[in-house]
Amino acid sequence: MKRFLTSTAAALVLSTSAYADGHSSAFSELTFDESVNLNASELIGARVYITETEIQNDTMIEADGEKEWEDIGEINEIILKRDGSVQSVIVGVGGFAGIGEKDVAINMSQLKFVSDGEDANDYFLVVNSNVAGVEEAPAYEYEYDNDEAGDMDKADTMEKDESMEKADDMEADVAADPKTDRPMLTAPEIERDGYAAADRDELTTEDLTGARVYGPDDEDVGEISELIVTEEGKIDRAIIDVGGFLGLGEHSVAVTLDELNIVREADGDDLRVYIDSTQEALEQQPEYEG
Repeated sequence: MKRFLTSTAAALVLSTSAYADGHSSAFSELTFDESVNLNASELIGARVYITETEIQNDTMIEADGEKEWEDIGEINEIILKRDGSVQSVIVGVGGFAGIGEKDVAINMSQLKFVSDGEDANDYFLVVNSNVAGVEEAPAYEYEYDNDEAGDMDKADTMEKDESMEKADDMEADVAADPKTDRPMLTAPEIERDGYAAADRDELTTEDLTGARVYGPDDEDVGEISELIVTEEGKIDRAIIDVGGFLGLGEHSVAVTLDELNIVREADGDDLRVYIDSTQEALEQQPEYEG
C-alpha cells in the first residue's frame, strides 16, 4: 500500500508539472519599453490633430509646426479586434457649423505619433486630413442590445438632469461675480501624482493661453482662449471656450482665477487647469461677450 501511494504521488507530481507546462504559454515575460510600448490608458483623453502636410511616425516636429494643425477633439474609446489587435480609436469631435458633437472612428494605422522632443513620452497624435474630411466623416454609432441601449439612454438623461440641477444650485447658492453677475464656482480640490499647485504670481499669459481645462474627474471641458489683464499687469479673468468646433459655435465663459485649481508638473512644464464643472453646466453659464 505504501508503495502504491508513493507511486500515485509521483504520478500526480508529474501530471501536475505537465499540466502547468501545457498551460503556461498564455503568459509571457514583458519588460515595458517606452520607445515601442504604450499603455492604452495613456491614449484615452489624448488630443488629436489634423494636418494636410504628409507626415510619418517618429517625425520630429519643427519649431511652431503644430500651429499649422487643427485640434479636432480627444480620444474617447479604443476599439479592439477579437484577435487582440487595435482596430480604431474613437475621437469625439465637438460640434461643427451647427451639426453638433459626434464620435468618429480613426483607423489606428492612420494615427501618427509626432515627436516633440527626445523623451519618448513627448509626442502629438496627428492624422493626415482636413476640416472637410472631419465634417464629412461618418459618425461612429455604438451598438447595444435594446435593454442596454435603454440603460444608456436612462443614464444619459440622469446625467443631464444632474447637470441642470447643479447649474440651478449654483445660481441659487453661489455668490455672483460682481463684474459679470455670473454665479461663481468653488475651485475643486485636486490631487495629481507628480503635480503641485502652481504659484499664481509666476503664472504668465503664455502659460495659460491655449491650456485645456478639465473637470474634477479629468474630463476635458474647454480651453482658455484668452486672458483679461488688469492695468497693473495681473491676470484678472480667464476666458474659457466651451464646445464648438474649430472656433465655430463655441460658448465663452469668463471666470476668475479663484475658481480654478492650476497645477504644474513638479519635474516638467506641463500645466493643467481644473474647474468644478461639467461642459454642459458651463454651457449654461452667462456667455462672455468681450
